[in-house]
Amino acid sequence: MFGLFRDHRRKKHLAANPIPDSLWREAIALPLFIGLSTDERARLREHAAWFLHEKTITPLHGLQLDDQARVILAAQAVLPILNLGFDAYDDWHEVVLYPGQFLTRDRYTDAIGVVHEGEQVLAGQARPDGPVLLSWLDVSQSAWLDGWNVVIHEFAHKLDMRGSAGHANGRPLLHKGMDAEAWKRAFSAAFAQLKGLADFDRYSPIDLYAAENPAECFAVFSEYFFETPHAVADHYPAVYEQLKQFYQQDPLARLPRVRYRPAFEPVEFGPIVPTPTPWQ
Repeated sequence: MFGLFRDHRRKKHLAANPIPDSLWREAIALPLFIGLSTDERARLREHAAWFLHEKTITPLHGLQLDDQARVILAAQAVLPILNLGFDAYDDWHEVVLYPGQFLTRDRYTDAIGVVHEGEQVLAGQARPDGPVLLSWLDVSQSAWLDGWNVVIHEFAHKLDMRGSAGHANGRPLLHKGMDAEAWKRAFSAAFAQLKGLADFDRYSPIDLYAAENPAECFAVFSEYFFETPHAVADHYPAVYEQLKQFYQQDPLARLPRVRYRPAFEPVEFGPIVPTPTPWQ
């Protein structure tokens, strides 16, 4: 009964509050959305409108976001759940946006129970305690089919966290009919190979940030899956097949083969600012 009420509420809101045509035309023209069918574009638009209704978007440090910026953020954020349904994002409520990269201080406990605390400069972070933190400058440069998309990366972490009590581990909740052992084999082999390349400072067709840990491996491969799927399919076909099943999409069938950004290419991300309390 609650599900029927929720669906009715959602349809009623979307009918009364669509994203204006002028804003949507600019967002959907971004390279990330090349090849989507008419039906897929319509569903993406509805998901983006519901995202803007359901999620609080909090700009910090004087950042001014117009309606176009919000739609561009929302469209990228909901692409991974295009065929999964909006409920895949129902366990968190806020996106915090910084003008550029930000400094965060985090505490964690390792496998043997030792508590660590350290600072990091980040372009994005999906926090287990709720919000997604993003650099707007990074978001604005994230839809160009170069294999790098901070929005997809952080929202992949959020999907991952649903399967592990709020902590990403590279093993999200799989859909009925997916083979958990096939997922484990594909990602374990890819992670081991990428770690070997990173350890010996060798070239990789996939950003070697994926070799940090299994959670980052899943998030980085998710970026490439949606932006440069040929890079995944050519070098890690088993991973591509698992992501195709998980996201229930096949970007390989709709996107052109493009040259992606090398992991070592420097990019200017703007000023670094600290995260506010209570995260400091």
